[in-house]
Amino acid sequence: MFRNHGMTLSRFLSGAKGFTLIELLVVIAIVAVLAVVVILTLNPAELLRQARDSNRISDLGTMKSVLSIYLADVNVTGTSPLGTWPKVYTNSNGNSAYTAYMYSATNTLNTGAYLSSTANAAGATTQVASTSQRNVDGSGWIPVNFNAISSGSPTGNLPIDPLNTGSNTYAYAASSTVFKFTAQMESAKYSVGGGSDVESNDGGISTSTFETGTKLAL
Repeated sequence: MFRNHGMTLSRFLSGAKGFTLIELLVVIAIVAVLAVVVILTLNPAELLRQARDSNRISDLGTMKSVLSIYLADVNVTGTSPLGTWPKVYTNSNGNSAYTAYMYSATNTLNTGAYLSSTANAAGATTQVASTSQRNVDGSGWIPVNFNAISSGSPTGNLPIDPLNTGSNTYAYAASSTVFKFTAQMESAKYSVGGGSDVESNDGGISTSTFETGTKLAL
């Protein structure tokens, strides 16, 4: 074939050139388009939100188990061994301006809303200082002394929300020997209407908040 064109195979190969500038630009453009398609498909920001939500669900599930161990092991006495009712305790990021899951100041029905308050009155939240919020001796955002468990506290530190700011804080409320934890989901997957919606399907009284515990009607 090459002889028919007056060129030997060796001369053809020796005269071969690399990609032209236009060909390189076309390849780069194709790679860029594919990269954009992959990024849009995977949505890294949403994956990070899902990871944080998964962490929230795991954290509160762990604390539910720890509180159950406390109730089974410790001789709880008094009217509110798990904390003062009807306050809602929340971890904080040390900012005086914060929001937390609250109860109505006029009754014991949960408002199902995030309201801002620093008052330490019935129905209001109690903000815990950032320096002590993870303590397990009762001074943390869960006002229970887990060190009182005969085998010691099952956890060295209380978990805090991955973002720990604004409405993204963990909250806790208790009445006598029943309790509830709440957290705000941020991903489309775990929020209301998502494929793994835990806010409206958790059996709680709020359809826009993840609730877990032994009495979700608190």
